Amino acid sequence: MQFSFRALSSFSAILCFLLALVWGLMPDWLLAIWSIEYSTATGLVARRSAMLFAVLSVIFYGVRNEGPSVTRNAVSNGFIVGCWGLAALGFGEWLNGHAGPGILLGVAVELALGLAFFQTRSASQAPETAS
Repeated sequence: MQFSFRALSSFSAILCFLLALVWGLMPDWLLAIWSIEYSTATGLVARRSAMLFAVLSVIFYGVRNEGPSVTRNAVSNGFIVGCWGLAALGFGEWLNGHAGPGILLGVAVELALGLAFFQTRSASQAPETAS
């Protein structure tokens, strides 16, 4: 399924905003899903991660109407690397027993979002064919 950049960017802005709220206000809930015990240290990292998700939300909202451009490619490439990197790290943490199977939901979402941005980016770079 091919998404438009606008739809994908809007969805990502909403998802990042929701993650910012949850990581900022209820980090113990998400950590419990991943079978990770809440502590002062994990709370600190979670709240700082919440701010990063808030930043991503603002960026995606801001570029949602951007046509094919260097800016759009930079945002897409950065998010692809980030999503796939987080997916690899999450899968590794699960394999090593540092996180429970709940982290695989995050891994699946990260893989899917990375792929969606990759396909959207590739489609906008494909040469147009004459009809």
